[in-house]
Amino acid sequence: MAYERTDAVTLGGNPVTLIGPELRVGDKAPDFAVLTNDRRKAQLTDYKNKTCIITTVPSLDTGVCDLQTKLLNEEASNMGEDVAVLTISVDLPFAQARWSKESNVDAITILSDHFDLSFGTAYGTYMKEHRLECRAVFVINQEGIIEYVEYVSEVTDHPDYESALHVVKELINKAGTAK
Repeated sequence: MAYERTDAVTLGGNPVTLIGPELRVGDKAPDFAVLTNDRRKAQLTDYKNKTCIITTVPSLDTGVCDLQTKLLNEEASNMGEDVAVLTISVDLPFAQARWSKESNVDAITILSDHFDLSFGTAYGTYMKEHRLECRAVFVINQEGIIEYVEYVSEVTDHPDYESALHVVKELINKAGTAK
């Protein structure tokens, strides 16, 4: 039976139930299976040896999700090839492809968890009452360890972009000095 958390986040001020574990810094990042915009399977292992920023949004067709994804697309264009930026929602792959084209988002990867909520249940972002992802940010290092986690307490609010991007920049600098 899936682990349920009822005190983690609200949506419009109303508590929602999150399905899955509450991940923490230091945890091994769980693998998952989601779909690309052309309906191919994608997994965390596809981004092996990269620093990954993974954000979840309820729907790309809402204001905060739209702004969040565009901002991360802009940031991603300056991060280099050793960083993968993924945005995951339960929007259908067709809708994600349309949104990406209309929004000129091409520096990040948009993925759909619509099929079986593999990501949502592995990362504890699946909002049971709405069959949507809550807003969250995860930064995973090149060894697959979580370095930053934020489950945004009110889903309609923006995440702390500055803190997440600071961790990413530290990881990039650390990887650069190790080469």
